Amino acid sequence: MIYYEDKEIIIRDMIPSDARIITDEEIAQGWNQTVEKYELRLKDQAEGKAIALVAEYQGKVAGYINVYPDSRWGAFADRGYPEIVDFGVLVKYRNHGIGSILMDVAEKIAAQYSDIVYLGVGLHEGYGSAQRMYVKRGYIPDGTGVWYGDKICPQNAECCNDDDLVLYFSKEFH
Repeated sequence: MIYYEDKEIIIRDMIPSDARIITDEEIAQGWNQTVEKYELRLKDQAEGKAIALVAEYQGKVAGYINVYPDSRWGAFADRGYPEIVDFGVLVKYRNHGIGSILMDVAEKIAAQYSDIVYLGVGLHEGYGSAQRMYVKRGYIPDGTGVWYGDKICPQNAECCNDDDLVLYFSKEFH
C-alpha cells in the first residue's frame, strides 16, 4: 500500500527485499546492524501487530518507520496507545524532508487508533536530531524518567548509554 507520494518521495509498506537493503546501507554507514530487526518488523506486519513503512527517495530505499497500534512494551504498554518504533533515515538521504514525511504518515496512522501516540528515544548523541525533532513536533516526556531495556532505570542505578537507554515521549492529537 502507498501512503504518500510526490515527485521524489514515496511512503509504502515494507516488503521483504527492503530488509536486506536497509541492513546493508546501515552497515555501510558504520552502524552495527542485523537483518533480523527488519525481518521482525515484517513478521509483525504480517501478523497484524504493526504497520512497517519504508520511504523511497528518487526510487531508492531511504528510510523506515513502524507503528505498533497497541504496543506491549514501554511507558504506555498495554494501554491501547500506538507506539512509533524504529524510525530512521539513511545518512546519505537526510535533509530532504524524508523524516518529516515518515513521521507525518506514522502519526496519521496512529491517530486512527488513539488520540495519543508515544515513542522512546535514545539518549546518546546519535539521537540528537531525533530528540529535537520530536520536541518540535509536540512530543513531551512521559514523566517516568529514563528506561533501560523495558524497565525504569532507578535513581542512582548504573546503566550503559547505548541504544537501550531511552526516554519515552507522548503526543496528544487534537
